[in-house]
Amino acid sequence: MFTGLITDVGTIDRVQTTAAGREFVMRTAYGALGDGESIACDGVCLTVREHAAGSFTVAAVVTTLERTTLGTWSESRRVNLERALAIGDRLGGHILQGHVDAVAEVVRVAQRDDAWLVDLALGDEWMPLMVPHGSIAVNGVSLTVNERLTGGVQLSLIEYTMRHTALGDLRVGDRVNVEADVVGKYVQQLAAAHLPSIVHRPTS
Repeated sequence: MFTGLITDVGTIDRVQTTAAGREFVMRTAYGALGDGESIACDGVCLTVREHAAGSFTVAAVVTTLERTTLGTWSESRRVNLERALAIGDRLGGHILQGHVDAVAEVVRVAQRDDAWLVDLALGDEWMPLMVPHGSIAVNGVSLTVNERLTGGVQLSLIEYTMRHTALGDLRVGDRVNVEADVVGKYVQQLAAAHLPSIVHRPTS
């Protein structure tokens, strides 16, 4: 479990294909890592396979590569990192699982006074979970939906976020990992069986 508050921005040192999948060696400021612990890398929960001073190695299997942006990652890319939540930590963002729901495309980046506005194109199936001023995770960062757009959402990034995450690197055409609010997903799933009878009830 994660909160979407980025605690380090790592840099990919090496990418290689092994029996474990697509492996990424990540440079990081983290210390005292343990084999098998979970780290969210641009919002994708991955397992530490090996670690050394200033670096760790993770691997993504084919299903992860299909559902995320990891298949396009290359050396020198900056990656948002967050270690798993520990009992007693502050929940400063919102509850995240590190399970990517969709890959969205950046269609607009613009500055408005002291805010950076980023528009994302998102599949229609995810729009019911996009709530104005509700929570969304983009590349692992806990953010607020600034506005619902036709076929997407708009984000409003503050200067701190631009400085302390890799979202400042975003350009039009980039693809990002999106995780919808987990509470909304469970409510949607639980209510789905009942919605047809409510929505399509015959009128008298």
